[in-house]
Amino acid sequence: MVDRKIDSGLPGALVGRAAELAALTAHAEAAYNGRSGLVVLSGPAGIGKTSLLRAFLDSDVCRKMTVLHGTCGEVVAGAGYSGVRALFGGLGLSAEEAQDSPLLRGSARRALPALSPHPGEEGPPTAASVYPVLHGLYWLAANLMAQGPLVLVLDDVHWCDERSLRWIDFLLRRADELPLLVVLAQRTEEEPVAPATLADILAQPRSSVIRLDPLTDTEVAEMARQVFAAPVAHSFAGRAAAVCGGNPLTVARLLRELRAKGVSPDESGLREIAEVGSCVVALSVRALFDARPDWVRDVATAIAVLGEEDVEHIGALAGVPAARVAEAVELLRGAEVMAPDRADLAHDVVRSAVLEAAGDKPLAELRARAALLLSDAGRPAEEVANQVLLVPGTPQPWMGWVLREAAVQAEHRGAPEAAARYLYRVLEAEPDSLSAHVPLAKALAEINPTEAIRLLRRALTLATDVRTKAPIAVQFGLTCLTVQQSPTAVRVLSEVLDELEAELGPDPDPRDRELRTLVQSALLISGSDEKATIHTVRERFARIPEPSGDTPAQRQLLAMMTVLSAMEGRSVRRTVEQAQRALGSSDRLDNWSLLFSAFTLGLADEVEGAMEALDHALRQGQDNAAVWSYVITLSYRAMLLHGFGAIPDALADAQTAVEIIGEERWSGNVTMPQTALATILIDRGEPERAEELLAAVTRPNLDGFVMEYHWYLMARARARWALGDGATALRLLLDCGASLEDSGFANPAFVPWWTEAACVLAAEKRADEARDLVEHGAELARRWSTPRAFGLAALARGVTTPGEAGIGYLTEAVEHLSGSPARAEHARAEFLLGGALLDIGRPRDARERLRSAVDLAQGCGALALAKDARNRLVAAGGRMREITASPVDLLTGTERKVAQMASRGAGNREIAESLFVTVRTVETHLTSVYRKLSVGQRGELAAVLNTPSRPDPQAPAWVFASRGRR
Repeated sequence: MVDRKIDSGLPGALVGRAAELAALTAHAEAAYNGRSGLVVLSGPAGIGKTSLLRAFLDSDVCRKMTVLHGTCGEVVAGAGYSGVRALFGGLGLSAEEAQDSPLLRGSARRALPALSPHPGEEGPPTAASVYPVLHGLYWLAANLMAQGPLVLVLDDVHWCDERSLRWIDFLLRRADELPLLVVLAQRTEEEPVAPATLADILAQPRSSVIRLDPLTDTEVAEMARQVFAAPVAHSFAGRAAAVCGGNPLTVARLLRELRAKGVSPDESGLREIAEVGSCVVALSVRALFDARPDWVRDVATAIAVLGEEDVEHIGALAGVPAARVAEAVELLRGAEVMAPDRADLAHDVVRSAVLEAAGDKPLAELRARAALLLSDAGRPAEEVANQVLLVPGTPQPWMGWVLREAAVQAEHRGAPEAAARYLYRVLEAEPDSLSAHVPLAKALAEINPTEAIRLLRRALTLATDVRTKAPIAVQFGLTCLTVQQSPTAVRVLSEVLDELEAELGPDPDPRDRELRTLVQSALLISGSDEKATIHTVRERFARIPEPSGDTPAQRQLLAMMTVLSAMEGRSVRRTVEQAQRALGSSDRLDNWSLLFSAFTLGLADEVEGAMEALDHALRQGQDNAAVWSYVITLSYRAMLLHGFGAIPDALADAQTAVEIIGEERWSGNVTMPQTALATILIDRGEPERAEELLAAVTRPNLDGFVMEYHWYLMARARARWALGDGATALRLLLDCGASLEDSGFANPAFVPWWTEAACVLAAEKRADEARDLVEHGAELARRWSTPRAFGLAALARGVTTPGEAGIGYLTEAVEHLSGSPARAEHARAEFLLGGALLDIGRPRDARERLRSAVDLAQGCGALALAKDARNRLVAAGGRMREITASPVDLLTGTERKVAQMASRGAGNREIAESLFVTVRTVETHLTSVYRKLSVGQRGELAAVLNTPSRPDPQAPAWVFASRGRR
């Protein structure tokens, strides 16, 4: 299948590009043999990029491959996924009857919003559709490659939109083993629509740039021989090359003009070359218009404005009957102004000459008429808006409606950059319009949050009614979170909430009550993130009664209030009841409600409820393609599983989260994935790797955050202690305690630094210094009153109390922890109790406890503890094999995920779609898995993996679409 719809409009043999054509052909041969590549053709207008592409697409190697070609245009420059539609438009996949096409099977169906001329008719728009669409387009390309090697050729890529380029970047980053060649042609003198995105593509290691140089005198002489069919003087060719700068398009036009004037290609023609000059294209166009009736010029100008269009629309814009349009087209083709094989001008240089001849003011009026013509014809709003964007000056009132509708369509496509482009023009016409500021800020929230905040701040000043102002303040507060501006968010939301409460009075109607609750919830979300604001929101919400949880906003507020209750650490029963009410509705729950309720339930040892909420949040993140929230939720689930002693499952979650952020541009603003993985690695006996991960954390102002900072400090302290640096570990733990006190976080189950500090002090024979820490922990545990909290308090007291009294406390710790879900802590308590028994001369009792510690530690995957317990057991006179890693531990994170999915019956393609890798990559991983696990077939995997009943945490395919975003 080959789409060769490409023509420069200038017939003739390709001259001077043999080396470039050979290079393109070599890249195509490599792609045919399974080695992907990217080639960028670069040069000024008329240098021969399109002619070179035409020759390449006519080559033998391209006849063996699936070739899709598209050209980006100035009129559609920047329209969401316009480059993608140019590439795939020839496949007819946007048609209703094509939706059953095998090319759209599986995840490829998610590409439809990018391909359809009328996106979003199936439901409300959502900016989150960015990621599924990228994913779908990848699988559409993969389905094409299943039929054979694929060549994608996109001409005039400087006019390509951001989303299409992001997809190309996304595709190329996953193309290591794909039979794919991407060829992009770029005009060097034009500023690209999306320069940063194009630069990302060019920076890929597989890219190869072919810069087309001016033709030499010898090559110009060859062109002249083709035109004149006569000997060409060297001086003639040299003068022509110099005057035209070696530009093939200009040279060709010059030679044809000279031939038409009867000039000979010898010394006598040198003066004529200077007279016609380098402006030959513009001069020839003007000469043509001067020699023909005005309707020829009008038709040419209409075509220059509209591009390829039907005769009726060209005639309507030009004011010329259809029959005369056809006549004009033939005249223009004869003059080589129009392409020979399509209803468009021969080259963009020619288009520029035609438009220049029209004059600025008439051209502006013509573009406005073209937009109105397309609008009246019922064309998609994006198509109409693209013409409006080219009209200089302030848009007319009807244009604002079109631009708004185009922004909605762009949002349906998941193209926020295009939506913003349309809405900025609306803002030009309506600088004081709320309906321009707020949607524009929404479009910019992820791609440019700083600008979104500026727009929302302006919108707040424009809103005169507090009911109008309230939802804007909510949007402002949540956008501030993405750029770490919690104090600003809290100040603005507090002011609006004060104003709203004064307006509504003590007994508002249900609608106003829900609005007030929404603002309260946003204030609590914004203010709970940083230490600088947590006290302000805590004091305010201490005076607010708990909502019933009957509405979405009330449930969100209730979920956030559970966090405050959990931070206080006073009533586990009340806190759990709040969380359960927040989760109790069958309505769709937002991610905040799910995550914070799960956090609270986890601190309360309510394992089932916490895991159910987190699984729900992960499914919701996948459905909405919310990569950031998915990563945070996955990381917290890893921490929770670690705390419950499900360390292999925790490891899989944490590795997946770290893998996802590996190529994310916002990876520097998250710490939870690295902290979670580091925490788990320490218990796996890899503190060096843990320290490497933690050392790479670069989040600005990390010490200002309420939760992340303390997880991070705890992980650093445990890594230092595991490496034998007790002094640094103790300092970090004490810093953690001081920071928690500053934050007002008094829950004993959240980062029990005091237990760790007591263990460090006891190990360094400084137990007497731990008295205050132990009492502090005991008081926290008494107030929270969960078995885990009591067990940790008893453990801290036990390790710092000598003799039989210490044995008693450690025995109490074992009893409490054995009744809690904290299996790894239970194993540690057994280990410490066994060691204490051995130290006072009770080896038999010690062996029993140490053997239990080994079994528990191995069972939950705490390999470092299992090895330590085994060594002490042997020292106590017991016998036990060396603790060795399971073969499963040799698997990488991706291998483990692939193996677990395969063990449950998933096919290679299903695994590839879920993990967003190629089928060939899945096959490679399975080969490695079989070798490491010493199995010979798929059916043996389940027994070796001992697959847990809980589904394996996996990064869904859409997650990887973020690579290259923002």
